[in-house]
Amino acid sequence: QELRGNVRVFARTRPFLPSDHCDPNTALPVISCDFDGESLKLLRPGKSNAEPDTFGFSFDRVFPPAAGQDSVFEQVSEFVQSSLDGYHVCLFSYGQTGSGKTHTMQGSGNGQMRGIIPRAIEMILQQCEILKHQGWNYVIQVSFLEIYNETLKDLLAIKHNNDEKLSIKKEAKGGVYVPGLTMANVTALEQVEALMERASRARSVASTDMNAQSSRSHSVFTLHLQGVNDKDGVMLKGQLNLVDLAGSERASRSNVSGERLKETQAINKSLSCLADVFNAIGNKASHIPFRNSKLTYLLQSSLSGDGKTLMMVNLSPTLESASESLCSLRFAKQVNQCELGKPKRQIKSQKDRP
Repeated sequence: QELRGNVRVFARTRPFLPSDHCDPNTALPVISCDFDGESLKLLRPGKSNAEPDTFGFSFDRVFPPAAGQDSVFEQVSEFVQSSLDGYHVCLFSYGQTGSGKTHTMQGSGNGQMRGIIPRAIEMILQQCEILKHQGWNYVIQVSFLEIYNETLKDLLAIKHNNDEKLSIKKEAKGGVYVPGLTMANVTALEQVEALMERASRARSVASTDMNAQSSRSHSVFTLHLQGVNDKDGVMLKGQLNLVDLAGSERASRSNVSGERLKETQAINKSLSCLADVFNAIGNKASHIPFRNSKLTYLLQSSLSGDGKTLMMVNLSPTLESASESLCSLRFAKQVNQCELGKPKRQIKSQKDRP
């Protein structure tokens, strides 16, 4: 199923939470979602008694606080399908710490609260079973990387050897790979859940004033899909990158110093590099600065025009977060204006899928 455009943006506003220290029945959210499902408004208080500033934004889809995990995944599922069809797909979860990024991507439990990652895996495994009856056999491998202070960490490694530094290498065909990265074959959802549990224990998480469990790193969960149809002599190679970006807040708000400040600066540098890449793509620049950060270099094949990209911008409804939310929305608007060019299907035969 071809997608409408290449870079799409969904916005999701979370409800008030107990950690916001306000009464959800009386507190007024600074973000209001319009009924059309595609636009929202942000109210930022004016100085002293001045009228509040109103900022309007429109995206491909806007999810209000009441939207459940299932309705979000319903809109994301066509991207998941594209990876099975032989495309490189990248899904970013973006926003400040505490805006609901990890809830959107990973969720919790085994029921309705599951996020995009477990639902995507379940969908892919189900589709692979259905496609078997059409002569297709898929091999699914997963990898899980953390980018922390511009250093790569293999979250699926059995033993974490801090002396062993992972690096990104260029392939002869122009893509990139990480030598030595754990690639786990999976055939069942339970295997993936066990791998996710292993990864979460290894991830760099620390407390900041913004969030008691703040992820101080980017994580990149990748599904590598290879489908072969011997009857038709066709091989498809798809990839689904599910990226949980570190919090995009200013150091002054998250109250960090020392090593934590270094982390925040590294996070903001790589997010700035991501913005630079989207800027260069949007301006049709002759040089795209993929190599300025590990994150953009790693995701080069999905961002360079060969793939399909979706950004999920997550927003907090609180007054304290209004300025950060506005920054997130402005970045998302900038991304939404990018055209990557027609995505390329990774197929090894002239024959198409049945």
